[in-house]
Amino acid sequence: MIDGSGGLTIGEGCDISSGVHIYTHSSAKRCVSGRRFASVEREPVRIGDRVFIGANAVINMGVSIGDEAVVGAGAVVTKDVPARTVVVGVPARPVSRVEFVDGDAEPRFTPIPD
Repeated sequence: MIDGSGGLTIGEGCDISSGVHIYTHSSAKRCVSGRRFASVEREPVRIGDRVFIGANAVINMGVSIGDEAVVGAGAVVTKDVPARTVVVGVPARPVSRVEFVDGDAEPRFTPIPD
């Protein structure tokens, strides 16, 4: 499910798995206010180059995901994800860095200490 009503940029070479939801709008404030808050909020989502998004992940409005990042399956992304970072969980949190050693074509996922 991809919603581009608030603006959406998807970079080159991305893999977006099945069941992913990308939202660029929210009607939550409008709903809970009984429509007194008249607007549907919209903010763009930016997905950088060579980003992998795992199955059933959710990307919320206003989020930017940096180049060569990985979003784990089922993650709910509510905040920006830096480039070359692996995020997992609900809400998504950084757990690893994506590293290329000496120009090696095979990336390594280096854990981020707690």
